[in-house]
Amino acid sequence: MENRKGSVQVRGLWVDLAEFHLREINLDVAAGEYFVILGPTGGGKTVLLEAIAGLHQLRKGRILLDGEDVTGLPPEQRGIGFVYQDYMLFPHLSVAGNIAFGLELRRMDRQVIEERVTEMSQLLGIGHLMHRRPVTLSGGEQQRVALARALVVEPRLLLLDEPLSALDPGMREGLQRELGRLHRELGTTTIHVTHDFEEAVALGDRIAVVHEGRVVQVGSPEEIFRKPGSEFVARFVGVRNIFRGELHPGEDGYQTLSLNGIQIAVVTELSGRVHASIRPEDIVLSQEPLRSSARNSFRGRIVDIADRGVVVYVTVRVPGALRSDFICMITRRSLEEMGLREGLEVYTAFKASTVHVF
Repeated sequence: MENRKGSVQVRGLWVDLAEFHLREINLDVAAGEYFVILGPTGGGKTVLLEAIAGLHQLRKGRILLDGEDVTGLPPEQRGIGFVYQDYMLFPHLSVAGNIAFGLELRRMDRQVIEERVTEMSQLLGIGHLMHRRPVTLSGGEQQRVALARALVVEPRLLLLDEPLSALDPGMREGLQRELGRLHRELGTTTIHVTHDFEEAVALGDRIAVVHEGRVVQVGSPEEIFRKPGSEFVARFVGVRNIFRGELHPGEDGYQTLSLNGIQIAVVTELSGRVHASIRPEDIVLSQEPLRSSARNSFRGRIVDIADRGVVVYVTVRVPGALRSDFICMITRRSLEEMGLREGLEVYTAFKASTVHVF
């Protein structure tokens, strides 16, 4: 059972709801792609998903599936499977009845229905649950049933609205792997909404970041993670070190970013007043001056240590700059081995190529 149809084009989409608005949304999703819509709560992700499904009237714009304009079609005629975060299973039906529901609506042959339901339940590992009612299932089991119900009708497009958010961490990780496996096996074009960046990186071929009703950046996980296009995206994906300064000509092919007292070597073709970001894991921390190829090295004092379990964020204040705090990410083991504490003088270093200028 493989489906390589399902390309999606969203053109100039506007939606006006009493509490929310989408503005000038343009997206292209390739057939068979796993596409993630990422953004904060209230940013418009679910409204966009529901608009693609046909659940909201558009003020302007068009939606095309496989090149067909489906803007005027009701939801049931679009060939779309939709899985909400709260599953929305029918409590009066068994697991088998829930999975078969869409096939029965299509008045398919009973034997064909039974074969498809059996095949899908085996694919999702829920064959032993077929006689059970939803209320007796765990959250992960309910989500698998909801996925089976959406996929058994062989939709050309699968929409997932925060499918992992209601699960505990262990179960979330397992179902995340399951979603990846299902996509590899079935090839169904998938649009997955989440506010969790790690989830987006783990699953998405590409990511669209949505903020205040607009798409603010689209790219591969690496592009979003390493080359955020705005201060909002940078902060949302955990860059933490974001500066604003003036670029000046430098030496050896580098430019110099002046931050009111300190000079940072960067690689960019931009000029003038810019933003720059440095991921905390790209900054090396040492108690002695570093002998390395890194062109940027500054001495400072530790002003904060934030323990996050496996990793620790160490904030180093460099004298002489208006915004002089560098946040570095190290392991808990490194913290203990180096004997770091607040007030201690240390050195930070990072390569010019790790500074993203935008």
